[in-house]
Amino acid sequence: MAGPALLLVSHGSRDPRHAATVRALAGRIRRGRPGVTVTTAFLEFDAPGVAGALAELRRAGAGAAVAVPLLLTRAYHAKTDLPAALAGAEGPAVRRAAVLGGSPLLLRAVERRLFEAGLTPADRSTTGIVLSGAGSRDPEAIESVGAAARELRRAGWRAVRPAFVTGPTPRPGDVVRELRARGVRRVAVAPYVLAPGLLPDRIAAEAAAARADILSAPLGDTPELARLVTERWLEAHAPLPAPVG
Repeated sequence: MAGPALLLVSHGSRDPRHAATVRALAGRIRRGRPGVTVTTAFLEFDAPGVAGALAELRRAGAGAAVAVPLLLTRAYHAKTDLPAALAGAEGPAVRRAAVLGGSPLLLRAVERRLFEAGLTPADRSTTGIVLSGAGSRDPEAIESVGAAARELRRAGWRAVRPAFVTGPTPRPGDVVRELRARGVRRVAVAPYVLAPGLLPDRIAAEAAAARADILSAPLGDTPELARLVTERWLEAHAPLPAPVG
C-alpha cells in the first residue's frame, strides 16, 4: 500500500528561495516514494497554507494524510502554530509527525554540506564548527541545538559550539572569534537551518565578518533530509500496537 498522503509543512518565508527549496525537497521525497502523494504547505508568507493544502488533498480523494513539520525543534511553530492550523482545517484525517530534530540523519546532512563546502573527513580533528541556529525563546528548542552540537562533536570534530542569530547568545561571529582565541586555526560555520532566507543570510554575514574559513549551505534538499522526512511519515502512520490482555 502506498500509505497516506505526506503533507510537508514548512514555516515559510518572504524569500522565494525558501519555497523553492521546500518544493525541491518534496520532489526528492516523491521520487523515493512513487505512488505516495507528497505535497507542501506553509505556516505563513507562502501558499498554500495548511488549510488550502488539506482541502486540495480532499478534492484529490485522499482519505488520510500525515503532516510532517519541516522544523528542527519543538518551538512555538511546532507547539502552537501547526496544531492550530491543523485543528482549523477541513480535509482528510491527519496525523501529525514529530519534528526533525534528534535524528542522526540531520547531523549527516550538516556534514554533507561541510564537505561540499570544501572540508574532508580528514579535517575533522583540526576544524572547529559553529553550529548556527535561528534562535528561540523556548528553552527546549535551544537545548536541542546544543544536543545536536554535542553529537556532532562526537563525530570527531575538534570543537563544536552552538550559536544563534536571534534570541539567546552567543552569536555565530562571536563563537568564531572564541574558537580562534582558543587556538583553533580552521573554523567553519554550519547553518543549522533548512532553507535559504533572511536568517541564513545573517549567519553568512556574521561568518564573513568574523573571517570564518568555511561557510556551508543550509540543509535544503539533501538525501539525508528526504530520508528523515520519510521516516517521520512512516513513524506517524504506523499501526498502533495491539492492547495487551
